[in-house]
Amino acid sequence: MKVIDLSQTIHNGMDVYPGDPEVTINTFCTLSEDEYVVRQLSMGSHTGTHVDAFSHMHESGLTLSEIPLQQFLGQAVRVDLRRPFPEKTGLFFADCVNLDHYEQIVKAHPPFVGGEISEKLERALLKKQIVTYTNLASLESLPKLEPFLFVGLPLKIKDGDGSPVRAVAVFLS
Repeated sequence: MKVIDLSQTIHNGMDVYPGDPEVTINTFCTLSEDEYVVRQLSMGSHTGTHVDAFSHMHESGLTLSEIPLQQFLGQAVRVDLRRPFPEKTGLFFADCVNLDHYEQIVKAHPPFVGGEISEKLERALLKKQIVTYTNLASLESLPKLEPFLFVGLPLKIKDGDGSPVRAVAVFLS
């Protein structure tokens, strides 16, 4: 089994989308004083590698807790923009894609899409109830068109509009 980590590392001072909360991580308890370590995390729900709920950009959209859990994992591929997209499979883009690819994506009926997607494309996909993942890392290390198991589970946030995730690609052979 081969596992590729597609997640950015969350750290103090990391880049965030303009206007989003800054990331701060503080040590709250220490081994020397408390005999255990606890850190306090402060960040936005769309920090680093994250998943977007339909409610992120649409008032009547489902929140994280309303989207079926199975929509956050499953078979996926890194697509080749010159070839037809596989159907009912998660689609990942290492190249920048925008609304020009919307019809082709929707026709493939993916449960989720991730990668270098424009904000307008993200908004359109969320309206179609296609989960989106952004700020993924190492997408170029995924072989094109080779199926893998993708896992990108959100934190269980009540009424969540998005969540940081530990996104991984698992190749079983």
